Amino acid sequence: MTSTARASDAPPPRATGVDGAALAGLRRWNLGLAVLHAAQAVAVWLLASDFAISLSTAFPEGPPGSRVPAPESAFDVPIGAAVAVFLALAALDHLLTATLLRGRYERDLGGGINRFRWLEYSVSATIMVLLIASYAGITQLVAMIAIAGANVSMILFGWLQEQVNPPGRTRTSMLPFWFGCVAGAVPWIAITFNIVGSETVPGFVYGIFVSLFVFFMSFALNQWLQYREIGRWRSYAYGEKVYLVLSLGAKSALAWQIFAGSLAG
Repeated sequence: MTSTARASDAPPPRATGVDGAALAGLRRWNLGLAVLHAAQAVAVWLLASDFAISLSTAFPEGPPGSRVPAPESAFDVPIGAAVAVFLALAALDHLLTATLLRGRYERDLGGGINRFRWLEYSVSATIMVLLIASYAGITQLVAMIAIAGANVSMILFGWLQEQVNPPGRTRTSMLPFWFGCVAGAVPWIAITFNIVGSETVPGFVYGIFVSLFVFFMSFALNQWLQYREIGRWRSYAYGEKVYLVLSLGAKSALAWQIFAGSLAG
């Protein structure tokens, strides 16, 4: 048998730290987080008031430069339901990756990627940032669409970062990571602009803004540490566990700050 044939028969490199013990631990974490997220989703759904935020539209009338008329209400977003949805999505993701999709999830982790994480984040994290934007007074439908597009792009760049840097690589590309940072900054610039420009933003909205900004930046920091292989982040499995902790912390913080500020009846 030639050396070329032997090399082709060799198993592909595995991500560091993804062994049987780590996978068993991650399964327990996913099961636990599924329960915690689901319990919070049910609690918010049952306890929240019927508070809603109205999204508006304002279509131009006349040639370019004409005065845009006053915005008109398009539809109302029930905030309690929106919070319950992003918590429920996280619960579903963790439950499926610990049970029905466990085999695919663990194979993907061995290959240095978790596509289920990015799929869930693309929806749940986008709902979260849209809620933060609405509490900062950004309620025009077209602005919401733009913010959603930027946030989904950020998440997909995170997926691409993992896709282009498989285990066994000879060099690491950080280009998708930096592109994702640019896309992800756009919603926060818009939110900051509105908060700074207002003189009547309630104190709890500042709390939401600061705490969730720190959480969102922590996700980026986690990926940067993974691909720079700094300290314990040399283990891909350790970085995956940090994602789990950050996901629970960010979703719980936003859910209960919104609940305390406007859903507690």
